[in-house]
Amino acid sequence: MKPLKVGLLGFGTVGSGVWNVLQRNQGEISRRAGREIVITHVAARAADGSLERARAQCGGATVLDDAAKIVRDPEIDIVCELIGGTTVARTLVLEAIAHGKHVVTANKALLANCGTEIFAAAHGKGVAVAFEAAVAGGIPIIKALREGLSANRIEWIAGIINGTSNFILSTMRETGASFAEVLKEAQRLGYAEADPTFDVEGIDAAHKLTIMAAIAFGIPMQFDKAYAEGITKLTREDIRYAEELGYRIKLLGITRRVEGQGIELRVHPTLIPEKRLIANVEGAMNAVLVKGDAVGPTLYYGAGAGSEPTASAVIADLVDVTRMHTADPEHRVPHLAFQPDQLSAIPILPISEVYTSYYLRLRVLDQPGVLADITRILADQVISIEAFLQREATHGEDEVDITILTHLAIEKNVQAALAKIEALTSVRGKGVLIRMEGLL
Repeated sequence: MKPLKVGLLGFGTVGSGVWNVLQRNQGEISRRAGREIVITHVAARAADGSLERARAQCGGATVLDDAAKIVRDPEIDIVCELIGGTTVARTLVLEAIAHGKHVVTANKALLANCGTEIFAAAHGKGVAVAFEAAVAGGIPIIKALREGLSANRIEWIAGIINGTSNFILSTMRETGASFAEVLKEAQRLGYAEADPTFDVEGIDAAHKLTIMAAIAFGIPMQFDKAYAEGITKLTREDIRYAEELGYRIKLLGITRRVEGQGIELRVHPTLIPEKRLIANVEGAMNAVLVKGDAVGPTLYYGAGAGSEPTASAVIADLVDVTRMHTADPEHRVPHLAFQPDQLSAIPILPISEVYTSYYLRLRVLDQPGVLADITRILADQVISIEAFLQREATHGEDEVDITILTHLAIEKNVQAALAKIEALTSVRGKGVLIRMEGLL
C-alpha cells in the first residue's frame, strides 16, 4: 500500500518530537499501522527559529513557512496541527477538514473552545479528528475513556492534569519554599513558561477537563461553564497545616455526574488524604483517576508533557487514523465516544451548587469566645465541623491561626458563612478556603 502522507504544522517541542520518534520507530510503527506513515511536508515559523531547525532536521520533507499551502495540498492525507492557539489553528483545522483531510491535534484550548464546531464539520465531511495528545501528554486517557471504558457509566473523573502546577506544589511541600520562589525555579528548569498564567491559574487544566467531561458524559464541549481556580494564593503554611491533618494539596480537575442535577466541571486546589495514590503523584507527572460503575476506580499515570511523551500520543493518533483511513465513516469510533445525535443537554452545575468538604484557615485574636462565634455562624449555614487545629500564640503575639475541616456542605452556604466570619472583629484579614475530596 502507498504510504499515508502527513503534513506537520508546527516544529516546536512537540513537532520535533513527532519527527524524531516517527523516524526512529518507523519500522515498528508501520507494522502496527499496516502501511508506512511519512511526514512529507512541515510548516514552521521563521520568527522563532523553528523554520531553520526544521530545514536542518527534516531531510526528505518539504519545509515551508506557509501552513495554508500544506492544508490545501491534495497529496496530503493527514494534517497534524501542533501550532497551538485558537485563531490560526481553528482556521487551518477547519480548512483541512473542508479539503477532506483527517486531522490530528494536540491543541486542548482549540478543542475545549471550538471542539463542537470542529467535530460537526468533520462528521459532515466523513473525516476524523484525533486528539489523544490534547490531554495528559503521553497518557492514553482519551482512548481509555472512548473505548476501554465504553461499557461503563462514568461516575466521576479527578485528575492532576497540569505538570507545572504539580511540580510547584510538590516542591513547596518538599522544601518549604514560597510559591513565588518555586515558580522562578520552575521557569529556570523549563517546567513553566515565561507567562505561566494558563498553568498556575487552572486554565490549562480546565481545557483538558472540558474535553474529558465531554467524552465521559456524552455532552458538548462547554469550557465557558468550567470553574477554574489556580494555585497562586496557596501558602507554605496551608501546605504544612494540610500535612499535619493528614492531607496533601493538589490542583485537581474534577468532573462528576450528580443525579437529577447535572455535571460538575471544576478545577481548583484540593486537599486529598495523603495515603491515596493520586496524592503521591509528584513533580511534573500527571495522573487521572476515573470511576466507572462496572470497573470501579482506575488510575492512569505518566508524563503529562514533554517532547517525546506527547509525540507518543500524537503518533498513536496517526496510527489510528491510518488504520481506519478507508473505513466507513459511520462505523468509526465517534469523536466524543457517543454518536453525534446522542449527545446530551445535561447542564453544567455552577460552583455555588457543588457539595464537598472544606479546609478553612483563619487568623484570629487569641481571646475567649472567638471559636464560639465562628462555630455558631457555621451551624447557621448547616455546616458541621469534622476536625479542628489551633496553633498556640508565640510569645508576645495576640493572634493565632485556627484551621477547620468541615463535613460535606454546599458551596454557596460555605461562602456565605465565610463572609460573615470575616466580618467578625476578632478575625484578621481574609480566610483561606480550600476544597477537600476524601473519596478519591
